[in-house]
Amino acid sequence: MSLTSHLQELKRKHQTLSEEVEQAQRAPGSDGLAIASLKKKKLRLKEEIERLS
Repeated sequence: MSLTSHLQELKRKHQTLSEEVEQAQRAPGSDGLAIASLKKKKLRLKEEIERLS
């Protein structure tokens, strides 16, 4: 896998997590721990993208 395609995949996963976080935050009775976990995953992806860019 080339660096460019790896970066594109990471960005796609980051966007997917962003959408999941937004949906979870809008849902009534959403689990705060689950949202926090999603946000941590999203942050790790963002850091990985920045490190590779």
